[in-house]
Amino acid sequence: MKVKKILFGFAAIALMISAVPQTGAAQWSLGASYEIRNEEPKNGFGVRLERDILQKLPLVDLGLRAHFSYFNDDNEISSEGVSYSSEITNYDFGLAAVGGVSAGLVAPYVGLGLGSETADLNIKNEDLPGEGSDSNLYWNGFVGAELSPFPAIKPFVEYRVKSGKEFSELNRDAIDNSTGRFIIGLSLSF
Repeated sequence: MKVKKILFGFAAIALMISAVPQTGAAQWSLGASYEIRNEEPKNGFGVRLERDILQKLPLVDLGLRAHFSYFNDDNEISSEGVSYSSEITNYDFGLAAVGGVSAGLVAPYVGLGLGSETADLNIKNEDLPGEGSDSNLYWNGFVGAELSPFPAIKPFVEYRVKSGKEFSELNRDAIDNSTGRFIIGLSLSF
């Protein structure tokens, strides 16, 4: 229940801030990415939607970001004439606050947010069919950089870590043992 209140609070703040009128510069950004991580499934795709806020600050960019990632993998194992096939689907979504610096062609940024992850397992075997699903909330932090060769199109690279521990329990060891992913993509500003 406490987590739902926190998520509701983040959503309410995001809606209030995005309703504030902004200047004529690009306020929204839509991005697509290819993501690589250590856990199975290892490769996936992502989408992100970002809104700039407080654009009157010089050199500093502040924003809110919503992200969605999708990973899928089919596995087949054969042993002693018996074949087992399974499909693993993992997707996550979240909301984060983003802060960065505009430094010419390169714009480094960092962010912190909340997310939810769902993993589905579907075993495809005539003798032993089965399904399983697991969902959990997590904190995530990320660091990355956007390149600005053109005003509206920005390639980006990012490294995101996540941890399912309570925020008060996060420390250096929790970040070292968390799950990280390398993200490369392209963003369109409008």
